[in-house]
Amino acid sequence: MLRFLVRRTLGAAVILLIISAFTFVLFYVAPRDPARVACGKVCTPETLALVRRNLGIADPLPVQYWHWLQGVFAGRDYASFGHCPAPCLGYSFHNREPVLGTILDRFPTTLSLALGSAVVFVVLGVGAGMLAAVRQGRALDKVASSASLVGSSLQIYIVGVVAMYYLTDQWHLLGRPQDVPITQDPAGWFRGLLLPWFVLALIFTANYTRMARSQLVETLGEEYVRTARAKGLSRRTVFFRFAWRGAMGPIVTIFGLDIGALLGGAIITEQTFGLHGIGALSVKAVQDNDLPLLLGVVLVAAGAIVVFNIVVDAVYAVIDPRVRLT
Repeated sequence: MLRFLVRRTLGAAVILLIISAFTFVLFYVAPRDPARVACGKVCTPETLALVRRNLGIADPLPVQYWHWLQGVFAGRDYASFGHCPAPCLGYSFHNREPVLGTILDRFPTTLSLALGSAVVFVVLGVGAGMLAAVRQGRALDKVASSASLVGSSLQIYIVGVVAMYYLTDQWHLLGRPQDVPITQDPAGWFRGLLLPWFVLALIFTANYTRMARSQLVETLGEEYVRTARAKGLSRRTVFFRFAWRGAMGPIVTIFGLDIGALLGGAIITEQTFGLHGIGALSVKAVQDNDLPLLLGVVLVAAGAIVVFNIVVDAVYAVIDPRVRLT
């Protein structure tokens, strides 16, 4: 198991290195000159050269990337900002603050949104899929399948606006969405994220319902499940000990990908509800042409997906020991 995780971790490190190099080159050869954008309207050649040196973009592109990697692992000195301790992702062109600090300041909101909605859509989606599989062909199965089809067709930017209008403004059933720190006001944090949790979970629940139902229906028809029934085991034992474990693989896979993507920034959800998370930060970075900040957000999103892929691999190894041999 340890060797399995070490191999996956080393592979993830190589993937992140490749992503960082590709993203760095893609952003820093953009048509717009970041130094000229930061220089302002009245910008002389001397001032432009000074801005390039202060921002650390006066060197050739390969040298810039090497300095950026050094900053990530060993820290970096900037002419304008001083020393940036490791891990240093650079300084924002727009607000002149460390990129990592800015991302960490926004990350709790994205983390709260992702984990809270994940609890809702996993419980509701998998639970509905289990009931539909057990009641295959009956009214409950048809209702769950139809509801999941409708739910997967909805869009957050429509459902979110309608939900806020009725549930918050008209009926006053839920509080207005806001990102209150949980350490300051746990009750306010819960009220402020309750509506985004359920709206975001509504979209994901449909996918998990369909996935759980299809996998369980397929697994319930397997030979080893029918053998367990023939041996006289109870329906509950057969379902949870054999069928459920066999159907968990694909569900774990999509859950790892979904939670990784949400931690990288739920852009549409955060914009719809006015939450100041990583998704909203990425939109602001694009609008400001803030390349260091945008690069940092992309790497955080990629890192979240890669990390949760490793977690999925580890869970797979626990569910199915044959995976450890690959």
